Amino acid sequence: MSRFWSPVVRSLTPYIPGEQPQMQRLVKLNTNESPYGPSPKALAAINQQTTDDLRLYPDPEGKALKQTIAKLHGLNPNQVFLGNGSDEVLAHVFAGLLKQSKPIHFPDITYSFYPVYCKLFDIEYKTIPLGNDFEINLNDYVIPNGGIIFPNPNAPTGRSVARSEIEKLLSQNKDSVLVIDEAYVDYGTESCIPLLRGANCPENLLVVHTLSKSRALAGLRIGFALGHPDLIEGLERVKNSFNSYPLGRLAQAGAIAAIEDQAHLEATSAKVIQTRAQLIEQLNQLGFNTLPSTANFIFTRHPNHSGAKLYQALRDRGIIVRHFKSPRIEEFLRITIGTDEQSGELVAALKEILD
Repeated sequence: MSRFWSPVVRSLTPYIPGEQPQMQRLVKLNTNESPYGPSPKALAAINQQTTDDLRLYPDPEGKALKQTIAKLHGLNPNQVFLGNGSDEVLAHVFAGLLKQSKPIHFPDITYSFYPVYCKLFDIEYKTIPLGNDFEINLNDYVIPNGGIIFPNPNAPTGRSVARSEIEKLLSQNKDSVLVIDEAYVDYGTESCIPLLRGANCPENLLVVHTLSKSRALAGLRIGFALGHPDLIEGLERVKNSFNSYPLGRLAQAGAIAAIEDQAHLEATSAKVIQTRAQLIEQLNQLGFNTLPSTANFIFTRHPNHSGAKLYQALRDRGIIVRHFKSPRIEEFLRITIGTDEQSGELVAALKEILD
């Protein structure tokens, strides 16, 4: 611990990202990356940008990318905010919109970056317990707050909330911002983006997306938020006080091409959904209890076997999944949906371990 650290740094417990192991033979099912590559059109667009123009700064506003996103979702470009991955977008959201006089609310079991942001930006928060089946009960959030945020589907559980329920909460929570983190929405969850269209766009709804999952561009770091122009303007003020050029030329070009290639998104997402259903059925036959999932991962446990021991036994066989040591979920494994071949190796390994 350095004596030059600030008091804030001394008090931080940083977020721990999923492991990126360097093992030679590896079935990597721990970080919810896409098992399929990005759109070939995106790769071509990136290659076209590898010119001498890289000596020049990128467009700080990302105007072309904003227009592409807005066109896809039936919005206006002034409803789009861009960032270096959705984690940076969320950081600006916490700093610019959720730092209020009242505590913000989010689930007790959710994306573990949320409490880290609260600590970093000195934001008071309260966690709302998930239900007995690890569901988010939105009625529990109809209390005074400085803001509400949760992923839909939730992470690490994979469970989702219907858009109609979120719309109901929005009508009951008009004095603070409601942030819906839709990182995994393309795998079977209703998006809240349609609520933002037209003259009746709510002034306090923000929807956050990433291109790291279903668009398979985790290596480029691209995220965006959609909402009322006034919310977006607030985020732009924070961003331009922090980093005027968050997205490079390669990232912007690749993102535009990826977003325009809806056919690739739909085909790869459909394949993940199909593999997910098959894997859940195979795990059920092995005695696992798996939560309903509309994400590109599942959350599962075996009633007769320790989650930590299963995690280690899989790792010993070159299969990496995610295990959390937190209360209530220490017996669960979060397993990314890979290819059919990877799922087959996982199931074969589990059979061997259970036997």
